[in-house]
Amino acid sequence: MTSLFLSIQDAVSQGVLWGVMALGVYITFRILDVADLTVDGSFATGGAVCAIMITNGVSPIISLLLAIVAGFVAGLITGVLITKFEIPAILAGILTQIGLYSINMRIMGERSNLPLLQNETLFKNISDFTGLSIAHSTLLIGAVFVALVILVLYWFFGTEIGSSIRATGNNEKMVSALGVNINTTKILGLMISNGLIALSGALVTQSQGYADVKMGTGAIVIGLASIVIGEVLFGRKQNFGIRLLSIVIGSAIYRIIIAIVLELGLNTDDLKLLTAVLVGVALVIPVLLNRQKQVRMYKKLTGKESENA
Repeated sequence: MTSLFLSIQDAVSQGVLWGVMALGVYITFRILDVADLTVDGSFATGGAVCAIMITNGVSPIISLLLAIVAGFVAGLITGVLITKFEIPAILAGILTQIGLYSINMRIMGERSNLPLLQNETLFKNISDFTGLSIAHSTLLIGAVFVALVILVLYWFFGTEIGSSIRATGNNEKMVSALGVNINTTKILGLMISNGLIALSGALVTQSQGYADVKMGTGAIVIGLASIVIGEVLFGRKQNFGIRLLSIVIGSAIYRIIIAIVLELGLNTDDLKLLTAVLVGVALVIPVLLNRQKQVRMYKKLTGKESENA
């Protein structure tokens, strides 16, 4: 029982850190309505940049900022491929992701794994300063970063340019008719998205004490799972701030489910199958509920018509 509690505690901490990545996925998947597959690559890029900076004596905070910049660049590349060269979004994301694998290897000095065990990280510093355990420090730092990200996103998407990005995802033709350059809004949205994803990768790297070139594998699926779980629990018609918070909660719940299943003895090789099933079920539930609602409305309307007849 104690091991299960500790596993859940660690799952919540990691869920919050990965929640930043899910927020980035939300920007492209829901706001821009673009299927961006750069995620797996930009997540690892954030971790790689953060790790190499820390091992070269750069402060953990500056390393996080540099990781965000690297994410911006990754998003910029994908955005240019989509808008300037008219490459389909999925293919553009795949191309960037493939290229980032080699770039990440170069960043880490041709090593697939770069440990930070002998280096200072933000989590170690906070743990030493407050006397908290690493797990509690992870949760504290993750909560602070999530709160900051949600506040900044809530403010930004309420501005004129942020509203233009949201409108681009809803109706490109209308936005274009209003004189807004939709190519610019798409590129900016992709840059912000991948910047957040890289930040999440950098935070996870500092938390786990190493960067790995394959650490982003499956990140897009985890991000989608977090979004869908949050939407199933809170609905899609909440205000923007609640929707952002629901994604982070969805990320934590996803990690808790994984932790519980692993404690029950599931083979780690089956995790991807479990994730696919979770996402599939979470996507199907709203559709089934909507169909059920439509059937009820139809029966109600036909019942009234028969009474009037």
